[in-house]
Amino acid sequence: MSNLDLRPTPSLCGGSGRTGPVRDLQPGKQVPLGESTVVRRLLPNLGRRMVGAWCFVDHYGPDDIVDRPGMQVPPHPHMGLQTVSWLHAGEVLHRDSLGSLQTVRPGELGLMTSGRAIAHSEESPHGHGPLLHGAQLWVALPGEYRATAPHFEHHAELPRITGGGGLSATVVLGELDGAASPGTVYSPLVGADLTLRSGTDTRLPLDPDFEYAALTISGETEVDGVRLTPGSLLYLGCGRTELPLRAHSDSSLMLLGGEPFEEKIVMWWNFIGRSHDDIAEARASWMAGTRFGDVHGYEGDRLPAPELPPGALKARGRVR
Repeated sequence: MSNLDLRPTPSLCGGSGRTGPVRDLQPGKQVPLGESTVVRRLLPNLGRRMVGAWCFVDHYGPDDIVDRPGMQVPPHPHMGLQTVSWLHAGEVLHRDSLGSLQTVRPGELGLMTSGRAIAHSEESPHGHGPLLHGAQLWVALPGEYRATAPHFEHHAELPRITGGGGLSATVVLGELDGAASPGTVYSPLVGADLTLRSGTDTRLPLDPDFEYAALTISGETEVDGVRLTPGSLLYLGCGRTELPLRAHSDSSLMLLGGEPFEEKIVMWWNFIGRSHDDIAEARASWMAGTRFGDVHGYEGDRLPAPELPPGALKARGRVR
């Protein structure tokens, strides 16, 4: 998924710093994505830029797309990050400049590692279902891996764990409670989809070295005493060995976590770099039609890059 903002704000984040356990509700904002989809952008925001290596979170739906085109994101570039596609309803057709062509469905992981450069498009396929509901997330690549060769992974089968009192979890990326996703990761992290039956009252084991956040997908969930409605992101900080969870209805949420990302990075539009020159060179390459390759089969033009903001972009520490 692309950041379609015509005036994207540079996010200057990463760097050292840890916080103990907190309950910090993060505001999201409504952002149009193409002609027919509106997303709730939860990361980055003014108060929080990253959770571990997770640096971008969009939650969308559930949207009624009967007789509508659904998701239509034209070819666009990525650099220095991984994209994670996760659906609760609907289908998304992924194409990329490596020649990948894959429909991602609910409960399946679509994981694209951009590395040094890749381009892709995402769309609801012809004959799509009536609903579209899910999340698109980005993971920042550490410096030693940001120039790795781009690749795409599709995993239809993911490990599941069952907790007490009506909790079950799918490990989307990384590790949770001894279960590991087959998706490739480049830093210690976790992304898990939690399902709670109405009346669930339980505790989920956590790694105290990780910082965490919870994103409510559906229903109402009480996370460490904070009641969350769909589209809410609660930052939880570090130092936790367990997380109290209570469900007032059948509900689901995503747990995101990881070791705090110590490197300083610049994130602008669809690129992550370490300096202004990194970003400017990537933008120039995309506009010149070099480096990122071509996406074949999408019915439409590729996205032009926005203009760079005035002044130099500088890498700084995380906002915290």
